[in-house]
Amino acid sequence: MCLAVPGKVVEIDHGADPLTGLIDFGGVRKQACLEYLPDVRVGEYVIVHVGFALQRLDEESARASLELFEQLGLLEEEFGDAWVQAARQESGSEVL
Repeated sequence: MCLAVPGKVVEIDHGADPLTGLIDFGGVRKQACLEYLPDVRVGEYVIVHVGFALQRLDEESARASLELFEQLGLLEEEFGDAWVQAARQESGSEVL
């Protein structure tokens, strides 16, 4: 399954063509194309689908969506072991 997942913009590479940025999905960071949102700023939340940031999202909605996706097990399906590892590190649990 491929989800449109909310994430926080943590870096923008204004020199890249196409415009790209580093997006944080609750501890998992991935590059995404920002061409559809050329005026997005670091610290804003966006919805990313197949590597493209498609829409801005307020922080409250982004966090609620990420929590729901996690409860449903969809983030593990989307991000695999890296998501589990990041979540465990965030909570202070040991990763086996």
